[in-house]
Amino acid sequence: MARKIQLSHLLDKWVILIFLLMIIFGWFNVYGASYGFHQTNFWSFEYRSGKQLIWIACAFVIGGVILLLDGKYYEQLAYIFYAAVLVLLAITIVVAPNIKGSHSWLVFGPVSFQPAELAKLATALALGKYISHPGFSLSKRQDVWWVFGIILTPFVLIVLQAETGSALVFMAFFLMLYREGLPGILLLIVTILIVLFLIVLPLSEVPIYGNVGSLGFLIALSIIFLIEIGAVVAYEHDWKTARYFLLGGVLLFGIGLLLQISYDVLFNQIALFLVILSSLYLIFLFLYKRKRAYIWIALFALGATVVSFSGDYFFDHVLEQHQRTRIEVVLGMKNDPQGVGYNVNQSKIAIGSGGFWGKGFLQGTQTKLKYVPEQDTDFIFCTVGEEHGFVGSLGVLLLYALLLFRLIYIAESHRDTFLRVYTYSIVSIMLFHVLINVGMVLGLTPVIGIPLPFFSYGGSSLWSFTVMLFILLRLDVSQKMRFR
Repeated sequence: MARKIQLSHLLDKWVILIFLLMIIFGWFNVYGASYGFHQTNFWSFEYRSGKQLIWIACAFVIGGVILLLDGKYYEQLAYIFYAAVLVLLAITIVVAPNIKGSHSWLVFGPVSFQPAELAKLATALALGKYISHPGFSLSKRQDVWWVFGIILTPFVLIVLQAETGSALVFMAFFLMLYREGLPGILLLIVTILIVLFLIVLPLSEVPIYGNVGSLGFLIALSIIFLIEIGAVVAYEHDWKTARYFLLGGVLLFGIGLLLQISYDVLFNQIALFLVILSSLYLIFLFLYKRKRAYIWIALFALGATVVSFSGDYFFDHVLEQHQRTRIEVVLGMKNDPQGVGYNVNQSKIAIGSGGFWGKGFLQGTQTKLKYVPEQDTDFIFCTVGEEHGFVGSLGVLLLYALLLFRLIYIAESHRDTFLRVYTYSIVSIMLFHVLINVGMVLGLTPVIGIPLPFFSYGGSSLWSFTVMLFILLRLDVSQKMRFR
């Protein structure tokens, strides 16, 4: 009895309160999204709102069981649990039925389950276990490869299930690595590569002049060349080389203008020639001066060039047709209001119609007339916007912000590496889910089909986030008990 009293006393009350508020408000929105004019029983288990009550009740039970277990078991069994989940993901590829184009759901009669949700938890625990080993450092190449392997293995298995949206969530783990010492330059490089892809893709077919050439490639290559110059100055203070690059670029483009012979094509060729020539010169400087910055700048420039020119191939041959269409709609390359863009258009109409205060609970016309597909799962946020307006939407986002900041506070209040890594992993996953889900509802990101934590209908997502959160709470309690 003393242990139970101590356990309840040490639980973080703010996290529990925010969790309960999200669960309650989330259920009301599931009810509002799935409500029909013919529905008379508020608690009927025949409807999704009633089924969600079952998932919520089970979530409370699961959370309670997690809190009663000793926190040391989560670290001790981390690798075993991770390996078991990998096996389950591999089995799912083979035995799972085709549901909306993916093989990611295991079906047991009336119950279906998505192992990818378990994989997030397993990966967070495995990362916490490995990084907490004595002597671990992200400056060691072996440790970096192991960490990347822990993250990318479930990512690949989920991609093989044709569940790209769930797989992309694993990229959020790299945010946690920056807290553990991963150089920030890597995040900058990834950001630059994404920007180059977003520039080339919509502008690759836009001619520079006449009917030939590519404005997208010209802009991308020019950016890469300017980054080379800036990096040489920033890392080596080599103004001499920077002046040579600038002078060579101006000279070559000037010659192209003077020739005016198919200069629309020539500009692309000049830009490509400049990047390759400058990269080769940087490699020469590396061999001559033995300074690593030169070789890294050169490799970045050549790699970014390859990414720029392979973007079209990746888009046309790797992505599925529906994925390409979603990206084209978001980037404004294609208007598809009755197809892929239908969900987003209807969602924006629903949110806009809610105004500042909203239409009121169960008063949303877009919601009640079922204009928005998946409005109680992936598009649950449009129900919040329509029925509760800007105020309700802002309130939901503030709840997430408060929860994430509180979790970060818990992570930083202890010296335990396993707890810190695990907590930042959970924070990164939740942040990714919220940003992408709300972004796709507002038409700011492609529709990739990931739920809004604690709000979207369904047991897999609710249980997964509940388990992740309550394990964190139990680890926090264990650390507090340890130093009492």
